[in-house]
Amino acid sequence: MKLNQRLVGAAMSLLAACAWADDAKKHYYTDIPGVEAQVLIKTTRSWNGSTLPAYGDGQPEVTIVRYTFAPGASIPMHMHPVINAGVLLKGELLVVTKSGEKITLKAGEPLVELFKEWHYGVNPGKEPVDLIVVYAGTVGTPLVIREQPTDK
Repeated sequence: MKLNQRLVGAAMSLLAACAWADDAKKHYYTDIPGVEAQVLIKTTRSWNGSTLPAYGDGQPEVTIVRYTFAPGASIPMHMHPVINAGVLLKGELLVVTKSGEKITLKAGEPLVELFKEWHYGVNPGKEPVDLIVVYAGTVGTPLVIREQPTDK
């Protein structure tokens, strides 16, 4: 009897795993002929390994921005008070933190951006950067805060 119970338990676990796989397939629409889905990234951490925070209180707001950086163009030191992630469609992008951590993205690569950590970005390449970023914030929360220059 115990062997039968174990076999039934194993069979139920296998069925549950298969059902989960089928659910995942349907979630990404991969069960539809002619449709492909590729998860570029799924994570709980930003590119430097920092754990992403819980979402803030308030009305959720999603913003999608497409950025273009000319060769040599850079954006100043800034931070994001909202979780955001993007995909580099074209070009090369170097992101550098205030503490000197760096990541270089190439076309096609995803990025989960830093949360409330100072950093800047620069296009070190010879072609424009084409970047799409999705910000998951709340109404009234800025997407970017620029570092204020200090008087010397």
